[in-house]
Parts: sequence; C-alpha cells; structure tokens
Amino acid sequence: MSEFEDKVAIITGAGGGIGRCHAIEFAKRGAKVVVNDLGGSVDGTGAGDAADAVVEEIRAMGGDAVANKASVADRDGAKSIAADAINAFGRIDILVNNAGILRDRTFKNMTLDEFDLVMDVHLTGTAYVTHAVWPHMYEQRYGRIVFTSSGSGIFGNFGQANYGAAKMGMLGLANVLALEGANRNVRVNCLGPGAATRMTNTVPGRDEDLDHVDPLRDPALVSPAVLFMCSEDAPNGAVIHASGGNYSRSEVWVNDAVELGAGATYEDLTPHIDRLMDMSAAHPRAPRAPRPRQ
Repeated sequence: MSEFEDKVAIITGAGGGIGRCHAIEFAKRGAKVVVNDLGGSVDGTGAGDAADAVVEEIRAMGGDAVANKASVADRDGAKSIAADAINAFGRIDILVNNAGILRDRTFKNMTLDEFDLVMDVHLTGTAYVTHAVWPHMYEQRYGRIVFTSSGSGIFGNFGQANYGAAKMGMLGLANVLALEGANRNVRVNCLGPGAATRMTNTVPGRDEDLDHVDPLRDPALVSPAVLFMCSEDAPNGAVIHASGGNYSRSEVWVNDAVELGAGATYEDLTPHIDRLMDMSAAHPRAPRAPRPRQ
C-alpha cells in the first residue's frame, strides 16, 4: 500500500505541464486529488477547462479527483479550492502550490502592472491558498506543503525581475512557515523545477516541440522530488531542485562575522572588507528554533 493512499492532495495550476504530472503521480499512488487550474493562457489571461481534462484522465485510470477552476490570486477563489477539497474528501493533507504565469521583460521596460500580475499569482496566490488550507492541517497535526520556487529567484535570471522576486518571496514565506508548522507536523519546502512547458516556451531562445519533448525535459521528471517533499519522511524548510532527472539541494551559507561592536563606522569596517567578502570558510546557517505559539 502506498503511503499516499487516501491522502488528499491539492495541486494548483494542474491543468498541464508540471502540475498535471504531479496530479497524475499522486493519483497513481492512491491519493485523492483536487485539480485546480484557471485554464487561461501563460500570461494569465482567459479561462478554460484544462482542469476537467486532467480529472477525466485521473478517473479513467481508476483514480479519484475533482476540478476547481478558481484563480489562486483571488481570495475567494483560493478559499474555494480548500472548500472543494473538504466538501469532496473531508480533509486536506497535501498542497502543491504550482500555479503560475509569465510576463517577461527587462526591468527597464516592464510596466508595474506586469510586475504586479506576476507577484499576485506566484507569491500572493501561494499565500492565499496556503492560508486557506493552513487551519485544516494545523488542527489535524499533519500537512505537507510545497512552494514551486525557481532558480530565477534563488540564483537570478535576466529579464525576470517580477518572476524572480515572486519566486524568492516564496522562499522567505516557506522559511517562516516551516518554523511555524514544525510542532504540528506541517512541513513546508520549496521546489526549484526545470522542464519543457508552455511557460518555458515563452522564454526567448526556447522553442521546444511540446508534443515531442526531449526525454530529459519531461515535466514528469520533476514529480519525484515533489512526492518526496510530501512524504511521511519529508524534510522541512528545504529547497530541492529537480531537472532532467537530476535532483539536488541548495541552502544558505554564511561566513563568520567581522566583529566590530557598538559604534562601528564605515572607516572601521574598511580594513576588514576582504575578510567580510571571503566565503572560503562559510558554513550552513544555523536553523532557528520555533518560537512559542502566539
């Protein structure tokens, strides 16, 4: 029997690409799946029935799934995703925040509307849906949440200021929630995926035939990392990268402080700049202990 048998998983943006693969893989292992997808275009406009198609695919293989077509960036829509899971299956065990859009442009040429739209879906939408499921997981003392971050935020990527800011914002939110949920067995992790999807095909220089994807660019290769982050033995507060059948972890490292004490000035720091910038003896940042419940 699979450890995911009868678990209830919400996957946002699951009408295609990476999200669809997550939904299928959870369903294969006996999970009941809420397939959320607005069904719009990559830039966030329009709507459609992509979620219905994935639900039918899951049911055809003997699985159990329901569709939700709300926008994660709408507060009521985000609440409806959690409500549909409770109404259909009675609980929520897993949330994979995967929904996303792109409005790529260099920051000089980017409008503030383009900045806000991407932030609204990726960061605010992730927060809205997570906020809707959090009380259920907290009270049942069990939950697994994945934020779909990106190397565009973690490491940077030209022409994606809005996307990168949202994706790095997810990491900050995950760091906090990993602490807040730890003593209730609610574990929160970040995914850094790489695969051929409708979204990646809009990036300049990419023109992949999505009907004949290079096997190493198959979105299904991302899902093993997500299942691990949603397993009974899931880590907490980790960043896992998955691309081309390769899986790795990244984390924040720090060096030892230059200790100058009270009253330090720029002139005091200047002689120690080389030491300040030297990362040769850096080490992982010590994790903070969860604070008492407030």
